Amino acid sequence: MSAERKDQHVDLAESQHIGRERRNDFDDVRFVHHALAGIDRDRVSLGTAFAGMSWAHPLYINGMTGGSAKTGEINRQLAIAARETGTAIASGSMSICFRDGASEATRESFRVLRRENPDGVVMANLSADADPEQAARAVDLLEADALELHLNAVQETVMPEGSRGFSAWPERIAAIVDRLEVPVIVKEVGFGLSRDTLVELAELGVTVADVAGTGGTDFARIENARRPEEDYAFMAGWGQSAVCCLLDAAASTEELPALLASGGVRTPLDAVKALALGAHAVGASGTFLHAVLDGGADALVALLRAWLEQLGQLQALLGASEPAALTRTDILLTGGVREFCALRGIDAAAFARRSQEAR
Repeated sequence: MSAERKDQHVDLAESQHIGRERRNDFDDVRFVHHALAGIDRDRVSLGTAFAGMSWAHPLYINGMTGGSAKTGEINRQLAIAARETGTAIASGSMSICFRDGASEATRESFRVLRRENPDGVVMANLSADADPEQAARAVDLLEADALELHLNAVQETVMPEGSRGFSAWPERIAAIVDRLEVPVIVKEVGFGLSRDTLVELAELGVTVADVAGTGGTDFARIENARRPEEDYAFMAGWGQSAVCCLLDAAASTEELPALLASGGVRTPLDAVKALALGAHAVGASGTFLHAVLDGGADALVALLRAWLEQLGQLQALLGASEPAALTRTDILLTGGVREFCALRGIDAAAFARRSQEAR
C-alpha cells in the first residue's frame, strides 16, 4: 500500500500542476527598476555557499518521490537531469525503505539518484519521526551530502492513515543532528516555517532550513483527495508562503539556520525574488516533475539550462554579481504580503530602500 500511495501522490501532484497563470505570493513582490544598476553578464557568478556546502548554482530539484517502480523511473530521469546541469537534488521520503518487508527494489528506487548522478549533490529525505539509526542508513544508502528531515504535521493530519503524534519531533531532530556528520536540512512540505519555528530549529542545532511554503503542491488537498468523503477540503491553503516565511525570518533578532526556499516557484523570476528575500538556494518540485512527466530527462535538462541562463541575466540586470548580492536590491512588497508584514510587525517599506542603506 505504501508503494501505491507513492504513485497516487505523483498523479495527484501532477493534477495540481501550477501553470504560469496561477497567482501566488511571489506576485506581490516586485523589484524597483534602476536603469543604470546593471552589470556585464560575464561578471555574474551563480555559485552559492552555506553551512559548509558549496553549490554550482542556487537551484535544486526538491524532494518528490520514490518507493515504487514508477517513481523509481521518475527518480532516474530527475537524477540524469541533475547530473547534466550540475543541479543539487533531494530524494522523496525514504521512510518506506525502513519498514518491515521493504524490498531491494524499493531501496533501488531511491539509490538510482546516486547511481545516475555519482558526483553531484544528493540529499536524502526522511520524516522527523525517524530515529538516528534510520537517518544514518538513509545517508549511507544514497552516499548523501545532506539529509532533509521533513515536517508534515498538516499532511499527516489529513492523511487517512497518517500519524497523530508530533510532540517527539524536536527531540528526534536534535538526536539526528547530533548523530550525523553531514548537514541536516529541516524542511516543511508546503505549509511554511514560521520565525518561531526557525528559532527553535536553531536551538536544536539545525544549521539549514527550507521554508517550503504554500503556493505550490498542496499536500492537504492531495491527502483529502485520498479520503472517501473528502471531508478535509477546508484545510486547502493552510500555512504561509515561502515569501512570507523569508520575510518573517528577516525580522528575527536571533540567529537562525541558513535558509533555502521552495513552494510555488514557477519561473526564474520567482527564484530571484526568493534569493533577494534571503534564501541561499531555491527549489522546485511541481514544475520540474511536470517537465519530466511530459518529456523525460531531456525536457528537464532543457528547462534547467534555460532557467540558469535566465537567472544569470536577471542577476546582471539587477547588478548582482552573485546570488547573495540580491539581498541588497530594492523590492516592493504589496497586496497580501504587505498585510502579512503589517500583522507580523515587519517594516515592509524598508525593503524598498535597501540599496541606499547598503552604500
